[in-house]
Parts: sequence; structure tokens; C-alpha cells
Amino acid sequence: MAFRLPAIMKTTAARLSALYLLLFALCAVLLVFYMTSLSARMLLAQTQETINEEVQGLARAYQRGGIPVLVRVVEQRSRQPGANLYLLADPNGQILSGNVESIQPGVLQREGWTELPFSYERYGEAAGRRQPSAAAAAPETETLTEVGHNAIAVVLRLPNQMILMVGRDLGEPERFRSVIQRSLMLALGMMGFGGLLIWYFVGRRALKHIDSVSVASRRIMAGDLSGRLPVTGAGDEFDRLSENLNTMLARIAHLNDGLKQVSDNIAHDLKTPLTRLRNRAEAALSGKKTSADYREALEGTIAESDQLIRTFNAILMISRLEAGYSAESLDKVDLAAVVHDVVELYEPVAEELGVGFEATVAGPVVVNGNRELIAQALSNVIDNAIKYSAGSVEKPHVGVTLNRDGDEIRLQVADNGLGIPDEGDRARATERFVRLEKSRSQPGSGLGLSLAKAVMTYHNGRLDLLPGNPGLSVLMGFPGSKDD
Repeated sequence: MAFRLPAIMKTTAARLSALYLLLFALCAVLLVFYMTSLSARMLLAQTQETINEEVQGLARAYQRGGIPVLVRVVEQRSRQPGANLYLLADPNGQILSGNVESIQPGVLQREGWTELPFSYERYGEAAGRRQPSAAAAAPETETLTEVGHNAIAVVLRLPNQMILMVGRDLGEPERFRSVIQRSLMLALGMMGFGGLLIWYFVGRRALKHIDSVSVASRRIMAGDLSGRLPVTGAGDEFDRLSENLNTMLARIAHLNDGLKQVSDNIAHDLKTPLTRLRNRAEAALSGKKTSADYREALEGTIAESDQLIRTFNAILMISRLEAGYSAESLDKVDLAAVVHDVVELYEPVAEELGVGFEATVAGPVVVNGNRELIAQALSNVIDNAIKYSAGSVEKPHVGVTLNRDGDEIRLQVADNGLGIPDEGDRARATERFVRLEKSRSQPGSGLGLSLAKAVMTYHNGRLDLLPGNPGLSVLMGFPGSKDD
């Protein structure tokens, strides 16, 4: 089924494209008919308006001088170039005056506007088929042997029952309508052809990109998390989608590597305390022991168990923070108050180990974060500074400073111990379960700085290990609060 996926995509895309083209063609045909019909109605209305104006002029002539004046005006207007149609007939339909030689039967029998365009011939156009005398004597009911022109007209009955017809030829409006129709069909045809070209090239490119994404996806689903979706560099929607998915894949690969590393480290670093637990229990059960010996063995077992529980809690906390999820809420936190509380907590420890300990805080400094997590991270850093500086130099000293540097809030813990001279070791020191050779003699699990780094990442900050010359300086950088 996986190998048929691109074909299915192509079939679906082709069907959708064919549907869109069919809808486009249907809309184009409807548009041609609508525009043609609209043009015809507009031209018909304009023609009727022109005829009405002619009728009004003839009515004024009839009112001035009766039939003689009307006949004279009709003869005069019918001889003008490009004249309208004029016809004056007796009550029986015999043509008496005008520029119409023959007309479609039945037109003069209905008074008012003609329902449909009718055919007619002007004087001189039927000379090759009829004699003028015969045409003059031809009854109105005679059927034309050949259609000449089409027209519309209004038929009026005068008070003496004579018939007056005023009309207009439809040749020019029909030619105009035909031009509009051909223009629309040509324009829509060109648009359709352009649409087919765009569909072919753009759709083919899209399907090709989808095929490459499908191939890369199958490789990733097969277990190759190092694979990435192709990015063409065009900056289009496909590239943006591929970039987002690649970022997600990189995140998944990072978390997967972290999980693998944690599993390996747990199997390696927790083997020793578990072995000690077993040896203590075995030693307590061997030979004759007093109550004090059993109490001592149980107390040691409890201490080892507490250390294991703290290690697992730290692992869970790091995993949750690195996954970007925490049940803890974020709020406005005064870092100065957090530093004061943690320093006050570690002052007795530093005094007991003979380590000079001081803090320099520049007033209230507010960040958006979680007070407990920040306090835990700072406690880990201070604990490491005190632990690894005590006994390493003649006068060990640990200093905590809090200040603002531009848009960044800097919380720094510096000691004058042996430090970590090698840059590669400083980078490794924040990884899980990493304990450098100089720290093997100190108790711990190698998760303190890892947890501190996870907390800073969760707060969109940074944790940097810098050489202190002498000693080590741990910088915790927080983004400044907008409300600060």
C-alpha cells in the first residue's frame, strides 16, 4: 500500500483539477450567454427608444397637417441615408409610401410592437426577383421567397384606419452582439488555455514535490530519523511545511537520543549504588550482627535509597522540562528574593566547609518564570560551587551576583576553585550523568547542571560555563520581563 500512495495522490489531484476545470468551463459558458443576452437587451431597448422618438416626431407632423403632411414627412425621412423603416399603407395593407418594398405577412395586422423580429426588403432590393408594379400590387399576405433583413417596428392605426409602421433594422445591433459574443468566447478560450497550462505545470510541480515528500516520509517511518523532507528553496507553502516538519523531526530525534542516552547512563551509573545496596543487605545478613550493626546497615540502605530517589526525580524533571511541558505555572518572579532565600539556605553549609560566601544583588529584578524551578537550578549551581571549591584552594570563595545587562538579566555564580579549564569539558559538564575526573571523589549523580540547563531552556534563557581565572563562573541568563 505504501508504494501506491503517490498514484493515489495523483488520481485525487487529477480528479479535483478536472472538477475545477469543468466548473470553470460551465461558468465561462454561462458568462458568454449572460453577456450576449444582456447586450441584446440593451441594444433592443436603445432601438425601441429611437423608434419611439421617430413616432413622436411623426405624430407632431400629423397633428400639424394631417395625412398630406404625414405622407410628405415619411417620404422625406425614408430617403435619408441610414434611415429607419417607414411604411404608410391603406386599411387593406396596400403600401402607399415609405422605403419598405415588401414585408413579412401578418406584421401589419397587429397593432403595437411586433412580438418578434420580422423580415423585410427595402425598395430596389427585390428588383431582380419582382417587377415594381407587381410588388406594388402584391397583397400583404404574399410570402417572401427570400428573407432580406430583420427588423422590429411599431404599427399604428390612424383615425382614418390607415396603417403607419415605423421600425429599425437589426443588422447593426446583431453584428455588434456577434462581435461581443466572439470576443467573449475568444477571451474565455484564451483564459481556459492558460488555465490548462498553469494546471499542467504548477500541478505537475506540486505532485512531484508531494512524491518526494512521500518518499522521504516512508524512509523516516522505516526508522531513519536522520532523514528530512526536501526543501526546494522556493519559499512557498510546501517549503514552509517541510521546514516545520523538519524542525519537528529534529526535535523528536533529539528527544530520542536523549532517551537513549538516559537509558545507557541509568544502566551504567545506577549500577554502582544498586550494587552497594545489595552488598549492604548481604553483609547485614552474613555472620552474627548486633542491633547496632543492623541499624547501621539499614541507615546506609535508606541513604542509598534516598539518593536513588533524588536521581530518578531529577531525571524525570529534566525529561519534562526538555519536552517543553511542566505542570508548574509561570508567574512574575522576583529573582532578588529567590537569590536571597537560596543564599541564606547555603550560608551555614559554606561556613561549615570554610568557604567565603557573599551575594551582590542589584534591587528587585522581575522575570516571568517558576519560582521553585529557578530556586532548584540556583541551588544546584551554588551547591556545586561550594562543593568543588572547598579544599581545592587556600581561601575558597563563592560569589553570587544579579544584575541587568541590556535586555538580559544575568545571574552569575563564580568560585575560585580548580574550575574546568578545557572548553570541551565545560560543554560536556551540562550533559546528564557526566562527571569529570576531578569530581569523581565528590558525592553526586552528575545531574545538577543538567537540571539547571533544562530549567534555563524552559525559561527561554541560557546556561553558560565560563572560565573564572581561577575557578569557574556559571552564568544564568534570563530574558527581561516586559513589565519590569
